[in-house]
Amino acid sequence: MQDELRDYLIKDEPYYRPVADEIELYEAAYSVRMPMMLKGPTGCGKTRFVEYMAWKLNKPLITVACNEDMTASDLVGRFLLDANGTRWQDGPLAMAARHGAICYLDEVVEARQDTTVVIHPLTDNRRVLPLERKGELIQAHPDFQVVISYNPGYQSLMKDLKQSTKQRFGALDFNYPAHDLESEIVAHETGVSLDVASKLVSVAERARNLKGHGLDEGISTRMLVYAGSLIHKGVAPLAACRMALVRPITDDPDMRDALDAAVTTFF
Repeated sequence: MQDELRDYLIKDEPYYRPVADEIELYEAAYSVRMPMMLKGPTGCGKTRFVEYMAWKLNKPLITVACNEDMTASDLVGRFLLDANGTRWQDGPLAMAARHGAICYLDEVVEARQDTTVVIHPLTDNRRVLPLERKGELIQAHPDFQVVISYNPGYQSLMKDLKQSTKQRFGALDFNYPAHDLESEIVAHETGVSLDVASKLVSVAERARNLKGHGLDEGISTRMLVYAGSLIHKGVAPLAACRMALVRPITDDPDMRDALDAAVTTFF
């Protein structure tokens, strides 16, 4: 293990409940270093899954939260000035490729397409990363893998991956777990009873049915964990749900009233 990557090792097992055969499929993909794409709505467990797999495989995980201002240099690296002049600083992608980590590009479609193309030579049989400014060609470490995630619900002509990018990856679909499993997850993560967790999931399912009918996105498992954590700390369920579930996802008064009514139904 390179010293540079010790801080990126996940030491404690992340809590993750498999929904299908995603763990076995990912392990098979990693064994041949297939780049992987995780597709699913926000807050459904994609990042937790990557963390769990990095822990299970005992590989360092370098995570990059992609955004529209991110440049190729932010991923690859740049020259920096210090007291001794200029020195090269590897970006997260270069560090992962050089030393052998899993590089996770979260919500990759938020980055500009001219930025994401820098991963292309790392995601085919070449497995190289050209550092043009430095005049170096990094041969990817045998342990290196690229993983990307995105939410297909936000696809548009302006914000989607090129086919030339998509076809370099294997893909796993993620969605919100079945009611009983999601209730178990919420109860475990928050400390509330299974009954309270089940009611929270029921509220979320009502909201998810409204996606595309007044809501851009439904209530995520992550939001349910927030609400459950508040309830566990003594906040009244109605207030916790309004603050953690309803208010963040809509400003429309009628939609808020409809969701508040759903909360009242269960609590």
